[in-house]
Amino acid sequence: MIVVMSPKSSEEQLNHVVELVEEMGLTSHVIHGTDRNVVAAVGDKRQVDKGAIENCPGVEKIVPILAPYKVASKEVKQEPTEIRLEPSGAVIGGKALGIIAGPCSIEDRNQTIDIAHAVKAAGAVALRGGAFKPRTSPYSFQGLAEKGLEYMAEAREETGLSVVTEVLTVPHVKMVSMYADVVQIGARNMQNYMLLKAVGEQPKPVLLKRGMSATMEEFLLAAEYIIDAGNPNVILCERGIRTFEDYCRNTLALTIVPAIKKVSHLPILVDPTHGTGHAYLVEPMSLAAIASGADGLVIEVHPDPEHAHSDPAQQIKPEQFKELMEKVKRVATAVDRTI
Repeated sequence: MIVVMSPKSSEEQLNHVVELVEEMGLTSHVIHGTDRNVVAAVGDKRQVDKGAIENCPGVEKIVPILAPYKVASKEVKQEPTEIRLEPSGAVIGGKALGIIAGPCSIEDRNQTIDIAHAVKAAGAVALRGGAFKPRTSPYSFQGLAEKGLEYMAEAREETGLSVVTEVLTVPHVKMVSMYADVVQIGARNMQNYMLLKAVGEQPKPVLLKRGMSATMEEFLLAAEYIIDAGNPNVILCERGIRTFEDYCRNTLALTIVPAIKKVSHLPILVDPTHGTGHAYLVEPMSLAAIASGADGLVIEVHPDPEHAHSDPAQQIKPEQFKELMEKVKRVATAVDRTI
């Protein structure tokens, strides 16, 4: 349920409601709106005395939350959530698009730093790259682990870009969050609930990728796990779903972008690289994603895709990324966005 506070309610009255909600065994999430604050009370409502809360000073009304995803729902917060990335200062979810780019895998120091400079010059706000790689085959390149994280941190120092990288296991959350500015949950882990809780307990923003067979409701409920654990800074990412098609790696379901915007306040990015699996499809699907209302893109860029340690067919070169960004700017202008 949502406890809507009066516009004239005090901070003391708000804190009292939070205390009462938590006394009843519910989890409280305070959402500060433009003209009033609300408290989202989530949990087992069987032992809740709504009348006791409704009679608290400063409470205007109580509204039930009908969506299964509670705090991620627009029923709780109408205004779009904007998430600031450090150290770049870029905002995901605002008028400006957030473009995240970099190699599939962190392969060596020079590659990482060179790509960081290239994508920064083209307009990216964050560097992506895998230090830990979840691979279908156990014999494929698994990443450089902490050494890869160190290379990304060095690239951040040189460029000022924020760093986005994936965490695979609960024991690695502390390590990855020490180096990363945004912690990524990959498609294979979207329903790894212990991992979702763990990243929700650390303060860095979380980039949550949609599972390859997940419905929109399951996607938003995965985000709810992170928020419920204490971290409201969740960035959704559509990366394609598995269908019967075989001309592309995945089917990039762009309809989810406006659908998410209708029911949730969370920002959503699109990954046209994994969403298609082919470099020649990255540009047209990037432009389509921006036109559909996406808040940004996640694109794999490699200096020599033919010799990449992972996913060579889907990565574009820095010069292609630069050309793409010029086209993205034009589409962004057409839909009242900026780069």
